[in-house]
Amino acid sequence: MADTKMKALERLKEDLEKVYLGPLWEKLGKMVTPEPDHEVVPYLWKWETIRKHLLEAGELLRLGRESERRVVYLQNPSLLKHGLIGYSTNTLYVGVQLLLPGEVAPAHRHSQSAIRFIIEGEGAYTAVDGERTYMERGDLILTPAWTWHDHGHEGTEPVIWMDGLDVGLVRNFAGSFFEPYSEDVFPVAGPHNGSTFKYSTGALRPVTDRKRKGYPSPLIAYKWKTTKQVLENLSKLDPDPYDGYAVDYINPLTGRSADLRIGTTMQKLTPGMHTKAHRHVHSAVYHVLDGEGYTIINGVKFEWSKGDFFILPPWSWHEHVNTGEGDAHLFSINDLPIMELLDLEREEAYNKNGGHQSIIDVFQPTL
Repeated sequence: MADTKMKALERLKEDLEKVYLGPLWEKLGKMVTPEPDHEVVPYLWKWETIRKHLLEAGELLRLGRESERRVVYLQNPSLLKHGLIGYSTNTLYVGVQLLLPGEVAPAHRHSQSAIRFIIEGEGAYTAVDGERTYMERGDLILTPAWTWHDHGHEGTEPVIWMDGLDVGLVRNFAGSFFEPYSEDVFPVAGPHNGSTFKYSTGALRPVTDRKRKGYPSPLIAYKWKTTKQVLENLSKLDPDPYDGYAVDYINPLTGRSADLRIGTTMQKLTPGMHTKAHRHVHSAVYHVLDGEGYTIINGVKFEWSKGDFFILPPWSWHEHVNTGEGDAHLFSINDLPIMELLDLEREEAYNKNGGHQSIIDVFQPTL
């Protein structure tokens, strides 16, 4: 009797699949999993490898007709197997962009939110709806969704920055739109660096902006010198056990994430600091602004130094160690704002071995 029933159920399953139906009694565990289930793997890229290939692209590729942007993106190898091109995590895209002296990256706009984090060089600007902000190393520049933006370079040396976009999120929601501007440069509006002058501290609001709504953030550029000073002040207090001395970039009007959909964080690890391990639902991509050390992700040691990038998948145990003689600064983008908005965020501390993982392997980057 049991065998007859099993054969009948198997036949029913085959009949359902023929008409694109399915037996939930067999697939429920794959749809509603006990814990977050994903294909994202942790990975690390060395800065010298990225920079070498990016500069080669600078010799071969001109902006304009050949390409709107000259960018090398970080591809999560596991997600590539599923045809997810350009994905670092399921929601986040990260690229590294090069602009050469005299070049203009043409104006366009898109549904995706974007951030720029400046890695090296000076003399270039990002213009958002006509306001030009001149970029310096360590600055965070916002490009809110559906704002016109272009980049120009008035200096003498190459400028390189990190691009972070919510490409995967927008694609999964089928909400992507893109529009090029009719000219290479959007008309200049207002004084250069105007929003920085108005909101330089991030904590004070001009009375002229009392009626301004919360989104997008009225502050386009978050200057490194300001962020660094805040971290120096924070360092006089006790560090967070999991993140060291860390700050989130916020919208000065709302106190929430600087960008509505992409979270941005800068953390400082003092020499010898070893944070405790924890995990959370939101994913992140890190860039090492300064310093050297390693991060343990699910028992695997990822050794990093200045300029490197690495991926932290969702719900992955992780802890950071500064092995250098100076401070280490880690900038990261994440999808925390969306996870909180959808009430999906959860965090858990690692309670074994004094809060520290055992190292079972060491990641070897592809050079």
